[in-house]
Amino acid sequence: LKGVSTNLTGPGLSEVGDPVQIRLDLSEPASQTIQVEMRWMPICLRQIWQLPVWTPGSYTVRDHVQHLHSLTLSGDAGPLPIRRLAPHRWQCDLPELTPLSIRYCIEARDLTVRTGLLDPDFASLCLAAVILELEGFRWQGHQLLVQAPEHWHVHLPLERQGEAWIAADFDDLVDSPLHAGPFRSQSFDVLGHRHELLLIGAPPFGWPENFLADVEAICSATCQLMGTPPPAGDRYQLVIQLLDKGYGGLEHDHSSVLQFSWQALKDAKGYRQLLQLIGHEYLHQWNVRRLRPAEYRPYDYGRAVVSEGLWFAEGITSYYDLFLPLLAGCSDRSHLIADLGDELSSVLMTPGRAIQSLAASAEEAWVKLYKATPSSRDSQVSYYRLGTAVAFCLDVRLRRGSSSLAELLRQLWTSHGRCGRGYRREDLISLITAVETDLGTDLDHWLDQPDSLPLVATAQLIGLRLDPVPSATPHHGLTITDAEGGLWIKRVERQSPAMSAGLVVGDELIAVDGSRLRSSSDLPLLLRNKQVVTVVFCRRGQLQETRLSPETGLNRWQLDWDPGAKRAEKVLRDRWFQIL
Repeated sequence: LKGVSTNLTGPGLSEVGDPVQIRLDLSEPASQTIQVEMRWMPICLRQIWQLPVWTPGSYTVRDHVQHLHSLTLSGDAGPLPIRRLAPHRWQCDLPELTPLSIRYCIEARDLTVRTGLLDPDFASLCLAAVILELEGFRWQGHQLLVQAPEHWHVHLPLERQGEAWIAADFDDLVDSPLHAGPFRSQSFDVLGHRHELLLIGAPPFGWPENFLADVEAICSATCQLMGTPPPAGDRYQLVIQLLDKGYGGLEHDHSSVLQFSWQALKDAKGYRQLLQLIGHEYLHQWNVRRLRPAEYRPYDYGRAVVSEGLWFAEGITSYYDLFLPLLAGCSDRSHLIADLGDELSSVLMTPGRAIQSLAASAEEAWVKLYKATPSSRDSQVSYYRLGTAVAFCLDVRLRRGSSSLAELLRQLWTSHGRCGRGYRREDLISLITAVETDLGTDLDHWLDQPDSLPLVATAQLIGLRLDPVPSATPHHGLTITDAEGGLWIKRVERQSPAMSAGLVVGDELIAVDGSRLRSSSDLPLLLRNKQVVTVVFCRRGQLQETRLSPETGLNRWQLDWDPGAKRAEKVLRDRWFQIL
């Protein structure tokens, strides 16, 4: 902000209870370094502070402190000694209670929705990766000043008082993403509530003419699903960063930040995926941000906190983001069937579903989902996608009992979300068993037992077919990559022909039946119409041979209309399509 002072001073800092004052200096974006200053009045002679190790909504330890340096602490009499308690945590024993000032630098070179980037084009900062949490001051007010290049505009989903943004407490502050650059926001309306849309980047071929109307329709449909106006009221900011590559988003109480590839917008399916992503993050205003698993009330920024409830937080949201374009009038039933089919197919094509349960997938998110490798599919399953599949089974069964998953979600919002009360599995089971006693027992089974979902049978209940589609090429079980002039194995599927042949990750493939492999596309051609082939490969510099027996493979599973559906199944299907 032009004209913002570089020093934090002001009346009242000698008073206990005054807000923590913070200044972020973004004035040298080419340095990709943020200068941070925090000033406050301590309340005791031992002051402890920490930088969050993770970003809420992204459940893995990211160690944001790796980007922090040049930390100093000073009081009225000058510099004070600091003791490091942990990589992300510090302490100082104070000689007296006078105002304190911390200064440090944050390197911002990572353009993701959960970290931070500063460069000459713009700034995109997740403040959980930038601002220190002062022990004893978490629930106290925070004031934020931002110094940016003169031609930049600063955007935050916080109330503004003069030059400062005002946060009710530390949680409110770090839940407010900061974007700054030479761009402005535009407003849109959701059920009478004014929201902001911030577009960073644009497709070379331009945005669709109806884009803003579609955004409004998706957000309004989400409110219709939940039966309430947006919890954020008039203070909601939707940020879309359009990149050449990228996909994802992060939810906040009063905003969401999305990344999407402009190349995906070349066709109707890609545009529908963008609308689904917008709906997904918008629905998180209710489910995840205000309606949370009990383990995350409140957040503990200093450590990984395990919760099986992530399957509900993300799986239910992922299920309904598929429906929101239909509810908003931006899609049709056939597209919903195709999109849901893709999600169910992904689950059925993941071998790890037979090893990892849904509850375990959620609990192990901190060490597995966000640290996945190509081989992870053989022992893991995503709680997003498997959670979507469970939501599908729950919804159909609840509708058979004259209720719905949407009704259950609204009931849980009323009993827990509105009042900020965390939920546990027993709360979900209690609501479910009130509709169908056996369904509560079934949900326990689906959560705890791998590969336990009756997806084919559930599809049949609503007059749909879920059928396997054979692969047109021989199945070998290898995932390979072209690198350094060779073909390297990145993944060997469990119980596959490649595993039986003794091939492992890291082997270099050389030839098949005497023919040199030049690219990954050569392999299916050389396996065509062969029952057994000789594969030459290199492992740790030594050439070896093995025999590989390709087999008929499965390409995917397809969800489609059942032409032989019975009348009762069609009636239930129509109720399912009503969504609400």
